[in-house]
Amino acid sequence: MIKNYLKIAWRSLFKNKAHSFINITGLSVGMAVAILIGLWIWDELSYDKYHRNYDSIVQVMQHQTFNGDIGTQQSIPMPLGYKLREDYKGDFKYAVLSTFPDQFIIAAGDKRLSQTGYFMQPEAPEMLTLKMLKGSRGGLKDPSSILLSASLAQSLFGNADPVNQVLKIDNKLNVKVTGVYEDLPRNTTFNDMAFIAPWDLYLTTDPYLKIARDRWGNNSWQIIAQLRPGADINNVSAKIKNLKLDGLAAQGDKLGVSFKAAIFLQPMRKWHLYSEFKNGINTSGAIEFVWMFGIIGVFVLLLACINFMNLSTARSEKRAKEVGIRKTVGSLRSQLIGQFFGESLMVTAFAFLLSIVIVLLILPWFNQVADKQMSVLWGNPLFWVLGLAFTLLTGVIAGSYPAFYLSSFQPVKVLKGTFKAGRLAALPRKILVVLQFTVSVTLIIGTIVVFRQVQYTKNRPVGYSRSGLIQVEMKTLEIHNHFTAVRNDLLQSGAVSEVAESGSPVTGVWSDNADINWKGKDPKLQADFGTIPITPEFGKTVGWKVTDGRDLSRSFLTDSTAIVVNEAAVKFMNMKNPIGETVKWGKNYTIVGVVKDLVMDSPYDPVTPALFYLLTRPGNITNIRINPKMGTREALDKIGAIFKQYDPASPFDYKFTDAEYAKKFADEERIGKLAGFFTILAIFISCMGLFGMASFMAEQRIKEIGVRKVLGASVLSLWRLMSKDFVVLVVISMFIAMPIALYFMHGWLLKYKYHSELSWWIFAGTAAGAIIITLLTVSFQSIKAALANPVKSLKTE
Repeated sequence: MIKNYLKIAWRSLFKNKAHSFINITGLSVGMAVAILIGLWIWDELSYDKYHRNYDSIVQVMQHQTFNGDIGTQQSIPMPLGYKLREDYKGDFKYAVLSTFPDQFIIAAGDKRLSQTGYFMQPEAPEMLTLKMLKGSRGGLKDPSSILLSASLAQSLFGNADPVNQVLKIDNKLNVKVTGVYEDLPRNTTFNDMAFIAPWDLYLTTDPYLKIARDRWGNNSWQIIAQLRPGADINNVSAKIKNLKLDGLAAQGDKLGVSFKAAIFLQPMRKWHLYSEFKNGINTSGAIEFVWMFGIIGVFVLLLACINFMNLSTARSEKRAKEVGIRKTVGSLRSQLIGQFFGESLMVTAFAFLLSIVIVLLILPWFNQVADKQMSVLWGNPLFWVLGLAFTLLTGVIAGSYPAFYLSSFQPVKVLKGTFKAGRLAALPRKILVVLQFTVSVTLIIGTIVVFRQVQYTKNRPVGYSRSGLIQVEMKTLEIHNHFTAVRNDLLQSGAVSEVAESGSPVTGVWSDNADINWKGKDPKLQADFGTIPITPEFGKTVGWKVTDGRDLSRSFLTDSTAIVVNEAAVKFMNMKNPIGETVKWGKNYTIVGVVKDLVMDSPYDPVTPALFYLLTRPGNITNIRINPKMGTREALDKIGAIFKQYDPASPFDYKFTDAEYAKKFADEERIGKLAGFFTILAIFISCMGLFGMASFMAEQRIKEIGVRKVLGASVLSLWRLMSKDFVVLVVISMFIAMPIALYFMHGWLLKYKYHSELSWWIFAGTAAGAIIITLLTVSFQSIKAALANPVKSLKTE
């Protein structure tokens, strides 16, 4: 019997090839989208689970109050780390002080590579449960040691044993390799960690670091800790809440105390998914995208299921006579139910297999766009359980209508031709079509809003010229010590227009200060200014615009106590005539110039008030303006040769400023691309469903069309008749989708202080596009039916 069911199902698939193709293709695409999104969600939810101590690792963070608003940061003062290690051993198994990730030059023989690394206290490898391929996790106990990732060890030493090899960090720190650990996966916080060097070695790199050990007001480091078994994170957070506040008070730092620092612990499970804080409350993070893509996946899959059910129920009505004959020759209703379910399950099984093929083909591209390293979870039982469960569920739901409805027909009525499906038989299908396009229209509007927001922010005036500007991060002192000679050589080469040093890149503010005062300042006002040291050529190099006063200059000896401020600083200090005003920051500085706001931090936020002053210590960045009259490649070769002349031990690693600025939009662009991809697939699935329904309706009304043609109906009027019903359904879906999209996208835009508006044309354009897509989809079948010879459709009458 089962064999017979399969035979009939197989023949039915081949008899209705177009119907079968639309059904299987649409469903398989929907399943493929669901699998891809499922893999992405799995990867996000698995973030940092590589570390076996995942459930007990925490980061020490702090809230600070600034003019009534509570800000949250990972940066922590160094003495807090030592305090936790010494006085809270009963709560913490490990408390590890660490630098933030930074680029360093790692040299081995003639090989010099710029790599991201950390300086950490020796318990870090054990706490993070690094998988050691060579050496042990205790390798950092020697202050002149280093642990390498497998990929960095391979790059430096090839197949040779790296252990006990001597390396040099930034051409000044000699270290010995004591271990090699497995590269960390992409979905970990420390995925870029190419090496770990000892914290004690780091303390020797700058005399100031020994002073900072006791400075509670210097927030420049991070603390990663592991709680002891049984320790409650909330209780421990309460214990250490006021440690920084107490330390500042003991040092008499009234300004620091005014920020009301509150220390707390953030568990590792929230580092990635719940990384955002608003006014001191942990609100969201990547979990928003998990929910968003999860909902998109469910809806795209729902679209495919709607198509499948729509076309299955539509086609099943044509099999009424088959049901009648089968009942007449003795088929039981249970047998008919089994047959219809069997056919439905066969189609969904084919669709599931095809969806896996589609996933395998798309996954490399999807990984690139999503910045992931995902693979199909072949060995995970959950993957197969969910896949098979969905296949069965879809097959049962889609097959339920023909199975239970058609099997209930009375054979006498069916075979006499007196059976009619009824006026309301098509109502469920119409509702499903409306639901389909409601989802599609909502996705289209959402995608447009995301891309428009990114473009709107990209077009924001940044206050300087990014084109032709490069930045080189200085890891050694050679360029700074010979800066005048380097600058002269670069200018004489014709490759550059200007060169300048700075403490921060033009795409970021690396230093800020709150201890700044001026005439008329409200004593209750808390200030936080970006403080950027520069050489006098900085303004000309980056192309900033002086709106008042003048730029800093080597010609004025008094400029050692002069500053240039941005417009945001003038507004914050409420100065009407800032030129000549005095600003006190350690010593008195005179404002000599005002420049247009430079967008250095997030382009989505207001510009930070900033002070620019003459650099007195080695700069972190060399900014270079390439001569527009020379080709970029030729200019870079000349610049690189000059850098090598003065600093032969360092690689010439440069970054284009416009590329660095573009990275600020990476997350939003990635989300937009993924949403756009899923939207296109949703539209494709919906259009396939419309095409199948139009084909069915044209076939169902073929005699009506024949009669109308005989009576003189034109092709245009017949096309309008056939298309009208679908357009009405799409219009209804738009009236449902637009308020939904408006509500959710308005809330999304409010996350950004600098954002676009929801313009009317987005909704009007989407509506017009949806109607055009609908007409293009159904017109083929409508025109084909209208052009058909009425003699063929009416010859049996």
